[in-house]
Amino acid sequence: MALLLAVVAAPLAADELRPAVVELTEREAGQWTLEWKLPVAATPGQSAAMLARPVIPNVCTMEGEPVQRAAPLALYGSTRLQCSGALADQSFGLTELLGSADAIARMVPLDGEVQSFRLTAAEPIATIAAAPDRWQVARDYFLIGTEHILLGWDHLLFVIALVLLVGKTWPVVKAATAFTVAHSITLVATTLGYAGLPSRAVEALIALSIVFLAVELAGKLREPDRETWTRRAPWLVAFAFGLLHGFGFAGALAEIGLPQGEIAAALVAFNVGVEAGQLLVIAAVLALLAVINRALPVIEGPAIRAATYGIGIIGSFWMFERVLL
Repeated sequence: MALLLAVVAAPLAADELRPAVVELTEREAGQWTLEWKLPVAATPGQSAAMLARPVIPNVCTMEGEPVQRAAPLALYGSTRLQCSGALADQSFGLTELLGSADAIARMVPLDGEVQSFRLTAAEPIATIAAAPDRWQVARDYFLIGTEHILLGWDHLLFVIALVLLVGKTWPVVKAATAFTVAHSITLVATTLGYAGLPSRAVEALIALSIVFLAVELAGKLREPDRETWTRRAPWLVAFAFGLLHGFGFAGALAEIGLPQGEIAAALVAFNVGVEAGQLLVIAAVLALLAVINRALPVIEGPAIRAATYGIGIIGSFWMFERVLL
């Protein structure tokens, strides 16, 4: 487990789960712009135009060829459209989503309500509805929040370390809930413009929170009877670090944006999704520990020790990387 964690450490960074964004915006009557951003690394020597092509409504025509550029970690593109007639029941999106990424698609008319859609690698095209679906935003941002925990490695390692440190079901759930409450506070405050920290500092502090839990866990393995603030009140420590992680979540949401008129629903759904993802991780780790304890109790100690040092090494690597580079 420690070797596996060490192997995956290098290419990963904070808040990597940033879905692609595809936005169809009306600039003036009949004039639209389709823009997209795919968080992928372009293949060296491959033309950006070969990576993805826009899918436009049937009632629209492109004014010239799409403009695309490949950056080290993203593909940006845009095209101008001339449209005649209503866009209800029309489709837009991309021919493919690279790397099996998810995407948030938005249709932003001059008059009328914004519509949001969640695209997947299997369904990279959205169909515009005659009237917006109120529940669509909640569903999409709930899934984004869940995926952000399950695929966002720094937050995932923090939750795993917290589970290993606390060990018992209800104390872990309470600590995870305190973590959710805390990051919800800073996420909302940052999104609404009442707070904010530089992203570089936030990412370094998130890595430091992982190292802190790994050190606490290593200390518990050496001296299981020694009491510390973290062991007495894990929910308090989770709450304190949750405030930091909230700034990281805010950075991820800033990349994809929030739907106008549905900001509250999107924020609530995102946070509920994060909590659901955390509970899934907690259940999986506790179940794995229970299986090991019953079937192979002799390896439980060495397995936890290996995981502890693997998590600590990765967190330390991230911390120095984010401070020095």
